[in-house]
Amino acid sequence: MSRIALITPDMATIEQQVLLQAPDKPSGRVPNLLRILANSPSALRAFLGLQGLAREGSLDLPTRERIAIALAQKNGSAYCLSAHTQLGSQAGLSGAEMDANRLGDSHDAKAAVAVRFACRLIEQRGDLSNDELQAMRDAGYREAEIIEVITHAGLNFLSNLISKVSQVEIDSPLLTLN
Repeated sequence: MSRIALITPDMATIEQQVLLQAPDKPSGRVPNLLRILANSPSALRAFLGLQGLAREGSLDLPTRERIAIALAQKNGSAYCLSAHTQLGSQAGLSGAEMDANRLGDSHDAKAAVAVRFACRLIEQRGDLSNDELQAMRDAGYREAEIIEVITHAGLNFLSNLISKVSQVEIDSPLLTLN
């Protein structure tokens, strides 16, 4: 059971109802993490806004999911690991690839650099060397994509924190942490 209340349709204010209608219309499902965030409509608006902006960038969906999987594992978020493994599969990632992502790596050489960079960002709290930044450039990442990797790392770290503090109930196929 979650340590922070899930906002359900019967208890939601009009503002919360509107915000919770936006996230995942195709499936009709609102992830429990967003129901936790809905306790603060301002926080949910900020999260959804950042999530939307991050999706508009040039960083491809499989790489975004690789980063999310790696960071969920690194940060010990079973909720995010379960959710992003399902999303990674939908984005075309194989089981072997997602296993590599959980180890902070990738079978795709370019994506491996981004995954390692995102992991180092979190480990070092942003205090990276010139060589680590140059490795991104050498792999073919432009400045915009480097900023997007940083943004995705921050967004995923936020999700990991919220899921762990709240102990939100996992609403995706359950995966255990390594």
